[in-house]
Amino acid sequence: MRKTIWRSVAIAALVLGVGILGSAVNAQKTKGKTRLAETKILMRCIMQPNCKGLADVLKDAGPADDKAWGQVVQYTSLLNEMSYLLMDDGRCPDGTWAGAAKTLRECSAKVLEAAKGQKVADAQGAFTKLTGACAACHKAHKAKS
Repeated sequence: MRKTIWRSVAIAALVLGVGILGSAVNAQKTKGKTRLAETKILMRCIMQPNCKGLADVLKDAGPADDKAWGQVVQYTSLLNEMSYLLMDDGRCPDGTWAGAAKTLRECSAKVLEAAKGQKVADAQGAFTKLTGACAACHKAHKAKS
């Protein structure tokens, strides 16, 4: 009888421990270790509006004037900064995430370089690669609705 009780307690502790560890691993991709902003908030408030803004400015013939090219620089600078935020404070759970953040950093730098020379095709091409990295990471990590 005592062995059965102790086995039950041990199994319950093991299951509870695995559940807690699983939650800790999941927390790395939903929130940093010490900072308050949840990753979904960073995505909703920084990533999405700047990605959409950049897509809108780069569509079709691209930026029409210096003001629009300034918007490309603005949006892309914040996307580049996000590549660092996504890796900071223990947010990165795996290589897929790390690779996407690296691609985000590199491609946003290429968009910025293209913006300095007002090279529409180069900016559009780098942006397409940037959004591909986002899609790969979302496929692996974004919660299914």
